[in-house]
Amino acid sequence: MKTNGCQTAPSSASELHAAYAAGTLTPMQATEHCLRVACASQSVFTRITADRALEEARQSTERWRAGRPLGPLDGIPISWKDLFDVRGTPTTAASALLQSAAPARADAAVVALAAAAGMVCLGKTNLSEFAYSGLGLNPCFGTPVFAHEGGHDRAPGGSSSGAALAVALGCGPLAMGTDTAGSVRIPAAFNGLVGYRASRGRYCLQGVFALAPSLDTLGPLALSVADCMALDRVLRGLTDDGHANASPAADLRNQVFCTDLSLLDDDRVQAPVRNNLLSSLALLETRGARVERRTLRSLRAVRTLTRRHGWLGAHEAFATHRARLDDADQAARMDPRVRQRLEAARHLSPDSYRTLIAQRAPLMALFAQELGDATLVLPTTGHTAPLLLPLLDDDRLFAETNLATLRLTMPGSYLDTPAVALPSGVQRIPGLDGRPAFLPTGLQLMRSRGDDDRLLRIALSVEQVLSPSTVPIDRSA
Repeated sequence: MKTNGCQTAPSSASELHAAYAAGTLTPMQATEHCLRVACASQSVFTRITADRALEEARQSTERWRAGRPLGPLDGIPISWKDLFDVRGTPTTAASALLQSAAPARADAAVVALAAAAGMVCLGKTNLSEFAYSGLGLNPCFGTPVFAHEGGHDRAPGGSSSGAALAVALGCGPLAMGTDTAGSVRIPAAFNGLVGYRASRGRYCLQGVFALAPSLDTLGPLALSVADCMALDRVLRGLTDDGHANASPAADLRNQVFCTDLSLLDDDRVQAPVRNNLLSSLALLETRGARVERRTLRSLRAVRTLTRRHGWLGAHEAFATHRARLDDADQAARMDPRVRQRLEAARHLSPDSYRTLIAQRAPLMALFAQELGDATLVLPTTGHTAPLLLPLLDDDRLFAETNLATLRLTMPGSYLDTPAVALPSGVQRIPGLDGRPAFLPTGLQLMRSRGDDDRLLRIALSVEQVLSPSTVPIDRSA
């Protein structure tokens, strides 16, 4: 692992693979380091599986020394959002109601695939209770906080808050989250990471705690697109030829990118977020890509449907947790903010739900038709990570900020677009010591349902253009 003074600089999975191959680091050494960082973190993990991690790392080290690694992710540490069953541990969904749940008898399907590829299970990460918030706060297990520059604690993003912080803090290069309305993409944007929302059906959901069955899907948080691609192959059970990135980057000279005017030119998109996205698109144009500004009727229709009939995920989340909400004792033990949001869907009608389901396939088809072979580019969130303390003190502000945070990721979830969230630059803010500080801004790349392979290749190319040396810095502060 790399260090800079007393602060650990996170290493990507591909960097660890190279170090293992060169013999300069072993999986056991990397795992011991990651466990130390994880144990020193606060509220990032709900459970650390140290014994399992060390045994898996020992076996991986033996394979590497014998020259027989199982693949590019053999010995790579990974953590799992506490919605995934991990053998011998309770799946709590970060809820006080499930803290004493019986331990899982078997790994979730994707956890088992990762283990079969030689990956090292570090433990289970924190989240918004029942994965039902875009901000990542949790009063039961604590809120994981990344001390961004500027000195003030900020919301980690949710619901996969612990997964994002595990990667950002150097607890490991990969963490698996779930994404129902933006729960992978939002914490990626707030923390300057890569987050990949897979199309539904790409990964097996067996052994994963459900929230909204029509929308739930999985996705990794990582330091690079290449790491997401390597994990994607493992979680689909694909054999590998030994290279961490089996698919080449797309040629940007053959790519069309578009952004939607009705979403981008909105006062709720902060100027630094908008400016950095436009600067990123301008960089892509210098590499030969074509950039278009359009208004997509499909996205407008999703927003209209949601205003009239409620959010599809709200209907299903209420149904999932209705029995808990109807039990006064259980309801009282829930996070009040999560409970209030769930209860807000109680009045939604079955007819509205049927309308949302019936309109989904036609709008997916319209989106695919409108987009053609282009890649849609939007901000991941319209704002940077908000200050944490005001959200804790003001329930109304929390609710308003939560909805604003989810606004740009929810349409893609309804349309089941594969999406990759990438850092788009930084916003300059005043620091406590008078020196400038910076917050990450993010963009998301989206294509039509099921076009994940093409999207990942394009994202790999875009990431190379938007390297740390070229990403924009908004200086409006």
